[in-house]
Amino acid sequence: MLQSIALADKTIGTGHKPFIIAEMSGNHNQSLERALALVDAAAAAGAHALKLQTYTADTMTIDCSAGEFVVDDPAGLWRGRSLHELYREAYTPWEWHAPLFERCRQRGIIGFSTPFDASAVEFLERLEVPFYKIASFENTDIPLLKCVAATGKPIIMSTGMASVAELETSVTALREAGCEQLILLKCTSTYPAAPGTTNILTIPHMRALFQCHVGLSDHTMGVGVAVASVALGAPVIEKHFTLRRADGGVDAGFSLEPPELRQLVVETERAHQALGQVSYGAAGDEVKMRNYRRSLYIAAAVRAGERLSHANVRVIRPGLGLAPKHLDEVLGQRVRVDLDAGTALQWQHLE
Repeated sequence: MLQSIALADKTIGTGHKPFIIAEMSGNHNQSLERALALVDAAAAAGAHALKLQTYTADTMTIDCSAGEFVVDDPAGLWRGRSLHELYREAYTPWEWHAPLFERCRQRGIIGFSTPFDASAVEFLERLEVPFYKIASFENTDIPLLKCVAATGKPIIMSTGMASVAELETSVTALREAGCEQLILLKCTSTYPAAPGTTNILTIPHMRALFQCHVGLSDHTMGVGVAVASVALGAPVIEKHFTLRRADGGVDAGFSLEPPELRQLVVETERAHQALGQVSYGAAGDEVKMRNYRRSLYIAAAVRAGERLSHANVRVIRPGLGLAPKHLDEVLGQRVRVDLDAGTALQWQHLE
């Protein structure tokens, strides 16, 4: 069994309820007031952590509006927009990080972030973040992985698009650079993702392959895929979060609203509770329900010495008489005492 991992004051691992991360991303729409409201709403919905992204447009790409620097996916949310423009709209101002992390502390949830370059790691270290997240698009950026691992803090890494060989290289780099507590997240890097492309059966396979906990970074609509992943052992669920999709924003279209985030928290915890252990037979309050099984009862009064037949013994509810499997054994036998209708048949009633 894999060892549990401590993420700040929360424990991740077998026997612990799923750890729910609300991903703010660019859903603050460049309003600190809205960003703080997102923290409040995530905490009220029961999320355990709120994640920021730490970058600027200039640390992500160059300001170019031609060729491959423009999104050309005809079905994508961001078609026709330059990468620099998108990152300029979505980035979280670095001066907001401290007040947002402070609001997280006030609301009893964990604030942390995804760094996208070494300068972001250095900045987040000054803010004493308790652990880090590596985004799918950075999971092959070995220099960044080594920089984050050198902090010695736990790392959560999304695995979107990565082949097994790429993950082997990245996981090895993280561990060799000092990461001792690693959680991978199965991820499909489309926005939104279709449930049929999520392939969450990969979760237990990845867990066995890399000998670490494996959760889910989920870009599908709703909570069904996330709940199903818990049944496969996912201890961490990350979902994008907004106050209202109708408010717009670069990530709003595939983000949960507060009631949906609350549903995610509740339903993943129920799924976790339902896992239990391998168990057969009656358990807990189920024991008393055995009385409502069928059993053998006297259906018509019989006198001592009379034989039992289909006319005077039946298989009915409740279950206080002999088990139905004994019907053929008792038919034709004589009773030793008078038995009224409604008597639960017992062996001592027979000669």
